[in-house]
Amino acid sequence: MVPFSFAGHEFLALPEAALFWPAHSALLVADLHFEKASWFGRFGQFLPPHDSQATLDMIEMLVERTGARAVWSLGDSFHDADGAARLPAKVRERLCALTARLDWLWITGNHDVGVAETPGGRRMVEAEVDGIWLRHEADPVDPRPEISGHFHPKFRLSLRGRHVSRRCFVGSSSKLILPALGALTGGLDAGHGEIRRAVGPGAMALVPVADRMLRFPLG
Repeated sequence: MVPFSFAGHEFLALPEAALFWPAHSALLVADLHFEKASWFGRFGQFLPPHDSQATLDMIEMLVERTGARAVWSLGDSFHDADGAARLPAKVRERLCALTARLDWLWITGNHDVGVAETPGGRRMVEAEVDGIWLRHEADPVDPRPEISGHFHPKFRLSLRGRHVSRRCFVGSSSKLILPALGALTGGLDAGHGEIRRAVGPGAMALVPVADRMLRFPLG
């Protein structure tokens, strides 16, 4: 976990694509896309059907490691409107157990806007915590500090002829975009114009490794 400051608050960035806010004992995650594999399976494209279990395994591990008492999921938690209903019984049971003992917040994303019922927790379109707005997609015209997801940023680098790609955070003085945590989520290059437009001037790719944060300006 790598300490860093954003909007006057102290956070810990996790290399596993999550953010911990010690002041609230809150684990922030984005773009879980539960049941993505089963959605593709309905259209004849069969993927290993264990993505929800793998994603939940990661969340449980991060909750245990950080001691989190809250999980705030910043949208696209389910891959589609029926994703929550398709959760395997054992995954649903484990997820319900987590939402029952933690302060679990589901922020609505573009993929899961039509979900009828979530396995516990509370749902909001966006939320404000200590002056920071939590939403799914960054609002480039809102000057207020904001943490979001949606873009699944990845930082790509060529080193000695090898191409390296890692999930990363993208930030500026008032915007912070989280990488996607979901097991089957892809990624958009952190330097893509849509990401830079959303974040505004001073955009940087932030890659937590070991005990430090690598920072790469996005021009």
